[in-house]
Amino acid sequence: MDISRYRVAPGAMVDLTAWPTDDKGGLDRDDAEKRTATLNRRLEKLQEMLYADGTNKVLVVLQATDTGGKDGTIRHVFDRVNPQGVKVASFKRPTDEELGHDYLWRVHEKTPKSGEITIFNRSHYEDVLVVRVHDIVPESRWSRRYDHINAFETLLTDEGTTIVKLFLHISKEEQRERLQARLDRPEKNWKFDKGDLVERERWDDYQEAFRVMLQRTSTDHAPWYVVPADRKWFRNLLVSEIIVDVLERLDLRDPPAATADLDGITVT
Repeated sequence: MDISRYRVAPGAMVDLTAWPTDDKGGLDRDDAEKRTATLNRRLEKLQEMLYADGTNKVLVVLQATDTGGKDGTIRHVFDRVNPQGVKVASFKRPTDEELGHDYLWRVHEKTPKSGEITIFNRSHYEDVLVVRVHDIVPESRWSRRYDHINAFETLLTDEGTTIVKLFLHISKEEQRERLQARLDRPEKNWKFDKGDLVERERWDDYQEAFRVMLQRTSTDHAPWYVVPADRKWFRNLLVSEIIVDVLERLDLRDPPAATADLDGITVT
């Protein structure tokens, strides 16, 4: 699969309406799911090598509107990896302590250490998304944050972190169906929050905030990918393709044995 077609070129103008949410890459579901299973096994091996080598670190950033599929993506794409070397950091409403610091303070401590993959389920980008849409801080403050974030991500990459950012792109109609499903299926009621309906009323505002986010912060060292996410099976495939491609580009190797000469050793 040509994943480059989903990558936002640095400096490019972004029009989200030109990025289809229901793309399936010319594939059918059966073939896509078989390919995803193969990639899951490859990801399992690559993550093991990353952890054993202990020199590289990878940050995966997931952003989406409500019901965009962040949790499902993590569950399906990373289901075979060793949880010892993969961590998920979720960013909720800031605590009083977090609000007492700059907005990147709580983010930096969650970034991966050597040998780890860390997945941000939401991220520092909330501070140019919900903060912007709800006018939590004045434009004079949030408008400067794109440059802050670019500098922060440059710092991370300069210090050895590989960053890949995934925007899960769904349609307004798909969001409606997913919200309704949470109401119609009793076992999914726990996932429904009336606040999601309030946020849905600001759909256009959020789309504009996402558009500017992609346009201002997709860089060579920390690119954004727009992932068509109406079809969950294609979303899972494309994200798997991207993550495996990122890890393979690190040219990982199994580390040498701790003891050079193991011949003749018998465990009794």
